[in-house]
This record gives sequence, structure tokens and C-alpha cells, in this order.
Amino acid sequence: MSMTLNSVFQTQRAAFNAEPNSDWNSRKANLKKLGEAIKTHEADFQKAISEDFGNRAYEETTLAETMVIQGGISHALKHTPKWMRTRRAPTAMQFKPGSNKVVPQPLGVIGIISPWNYPLQLAIMPLIGALGAGNRVMIKPSEYTPKLSQLLKDVLGKIFSDDEVYVAVGGVDVAQEFSSLPFDHLLFTGSTNVGRIVAQAAAKNLTPVTLELGGKSPTIIDESADMATSVARIANGKLLNAGQTCVAPDYVLMPSAKIDAFSEAMIKQAETFYPKVAGNDDYTSIVADSHYARLQGLLEDAENKGATLRTAGDDDKQQLAKERRIPLTVVTNTTPDMKIMQEEIFGPLLPVVASETLDDALDYVQKRERPLALYWFGKDKKKENKVLNESISGGVSINDVAWHVIQEDIPFGGVGPSGMGAYHGEDGFNTFSHLKGVFTQSRFSQGKQLHPPYGPKTHKMLNLMKKII
Repeated sequence: MSMTLNSVFQTQRAAFNAEPNSDWNSRKANLKKLGEAIKTHEADFQKAISEDFGNRAYEETTLAETMVIQGGISHALKHTPKWMRTRRAPTAMQFKPGSNKVVPQPLGVIGIISPWNYPLQLAIMPLIGALGAGNRVMIKPSEYTPKLSQLLKDVLGKIFSDDEVYVAVGGVDVAQEFSSLPFDHLLFTGSTNVGRIVAQAAAKNLTPVTLELGGKSPTIIDESADMATSVARIANGKLLNAGQTCVAPDYVLMPSAKIDAFSEAMIKQAETFYPKVAGNDDYTSIVADSHYARLQGLLEDAENKGATLRTAGDDDKQQLAKERRIPLTVVTNTTPDMKIMQEEIFGPLLPVVASETLDDALDYVQKRERPLALYWFGKDKKKENKVLNESISGGVSINDVAWHVIQEDIPFGGVGPSGMGAYHGEDGFNTFSHLKGVFTQSRFSQGKQLHPPYGPKTHKMLNLMKKII
């Protein structure tokens, strides 16, 4: 292990041990200066992210990154003092007059490994929870967004000392080294395959992990849905960041009779949003050549296996390739053997699966790995409740896409192969805290009756406790 990262970790651990439970004023100051830094450098972040991608609209970075962060900081500033308080807890009758309480305390040194697709938001949102809970933090951003990663290091380095917050930039070797540090908690956001590697590295230190992964998030369109509204919202959610979103709609389930009309409507909507894709400042490029080639490979495989492809617009293919841009492509006549139906897409490709009834759709979802998100469009409350009760996913948005992710009052996290643990708001505070249970014995306790040597008084006390339970 390199002494560089290890020495930073040891410095942070020593600083935490010297101040193991910082007060609210200290935490508030950290959150406020973080918020000011994000606001001050917003234009710099927008520029760096756009350059890393090849192009990304500044408006998308504002909507999906800096505004989300400011909302998270505002929520933390308002509610963290309440979350920090010692909480009374009920005491079972047989243990009274003793009393219970829960004391939240910081864990220590937190590790955050953040991805490239929302490189600012997915580094800072966990940081908010970790700082609010009173921890020291080390961050490893993605090597796919080097300009943003370096800028993040520079900006945070100006407002925090290395023993408070440290950003480690570099490639896979740095990430491997980082994940092997004995953190008190490690949060990773990224692919399921890399998540497994991170979890194995953390397990060697018995480091608890929060894994925010991905998977194939389904969209179920009910017959009761308003089709025009549904199409606009699905297209918007799918094409945000050119589909490079862990909670983007991965595929659509709907009755076969409606698939053609839906597909044509999706293409028309995409062309309304983006009359041109090549050279359009509003449309995001695919982040790297390897990701672009992988997406093209998914389309080629699907077409070779009998799928029908509908592509928005009529841009010059060579220019699109030069800019690493892919227009919305709706894929119909899909079959399970197609790679596009097996792998998380992470791009502007939308397969549609024929599913005649809600039971069929739920059966399709249940037989596959549990997704990070699930979407249902419709007005039938009975069916909506059936979807919520009979499907398992990290989170759900009803009649829209992805909005559940940025709600600070509900947890965000995956389940099974799409992740473990949650954060945002109070759930983030709790994730990065140890909720210490404390029992206080009363001076009036009769517990001495349970001390050996055991005799009639012991039996009498045990019988009494049995009756109370």
C-alpha cells in the first residue's frame, strides 16, 4: 500500500480521535463553506464536466448536479441538529425502572468512490451526509472525468485541510489502493461488477459498505396511462445525460398492440427535444470511445438477432461518431437472448418488451435481478398498489422518471444486485453514524435477585418477568 493514501488516512484517523464528536457549530460551518464553494465554482464545474464528456449542456449539470447538491445542503442544515440529538427509546416493562436511549455518534473516517456519469453530485451528496454526521472523509472520483476530478480536488483542498476532506485522483491502481484502506464506512457508486470487487476489498478490513449500483430499471406503461404525457416524461428521463444515468428507464413493458404507436411517439418526442443531435449544445456526448463502441455493439447484436431499430433524426453518421453522440434509438421485437436485454444499457437506447397484462409485466420483472429503480405510468390506483406491493426495486417513481432520487426525505439506495444501504437526508446521516444503544440501570433495580446463587427469590423474579413479557 502506498504511504501517500495510507498516511492521509492515518492523519484523518488521528484528527478524528483528537475530536471524536464535533459539535453542531463545527459541522454547520463545514456544510456552509461546502455550499458556498459549489455555488462559487458552478460555472467551472459546468465547463470541466462538459469538456470531460465531449459535450454536456450546462443546464443539465445545473439541474442534475449543483441544484441537487444545494438542496441536500439546505436540508442538512435545517435538520441535522435534530438528527444529532440523543433519542429516547422505549424500555420493556420487565427491565423498568431502567431506561433506554440511542446516542448518534460519528463513525470516523469515511471513504467515497464516485462515478463519472454525475461526477460532482455523486461525490458531494455522500460528503454532505458524512460531514453532517461529524466524520472525516476521503474521496476517489472517476478517472473518466479527469478535469472535473482535478477541479474537485482543487476546490475542496482550498476549504478543507487534508485531515478533514481529501480527494485522491488517479486511475484504477489508485481506486484499488483506496478501497483497501480500513475505512469506518465505504460508499461506492458504480457498476455491479466493480461493486463486487470493492465489497471484497472492504471485507478484508470488515469495513461496512454502501453500494449504489445499477441494473435494468423497468418502465411499465398501463392502459390507463396518458400516453402523450408518459412519452414526454420517459423521453426526458431517458435522454438526460444521453441515458448515462443509473436510474434511467432501461426498457419498457407494454401490450404489443401499442408498441408501434409508442415507438413512433418516442421518436417524434426525441426529435422535438433535439431537432439535431450532432452539434447540438443541449445533447450530451457518450463519455468515452469504449462506451460508444459498446453501445453500438448492443444495437448491432440486437439487429442481427431480429430486432427493429427506430432512430431519431437524420444526422450524418460520421459526424455523430466523431462527436460520440447517439440519438434516441427505440428497439422493438426484442428477445431475451439479445445483449441489450441482458446488460445495463447506460445510453440512449430503449428496448420495448411485449407484455400483455400487468401480471405478465410483474412476472418479467420478478424473474430478473432486482433493479435500482422501477417506473409505473397509469391512473389505476389498484394496479399502482399491486406494482408497489409485488415488485422489489431500490426506489420507484409513479407517472414520471427518476424524481424519487432527489427527494431528501426518502432513502435512495439499491437492493440485491442493484446495491445495498441507502443515503440522502436522515438516511445519509444514519448511514455515516453509529447509533449507539445505551441502557441505564436504575438504583431501584431488583436485578440483584437474578444474581447467583440461584434460589426461591430468583425463581419468583423469573416467573414475574415471564408474566410481564
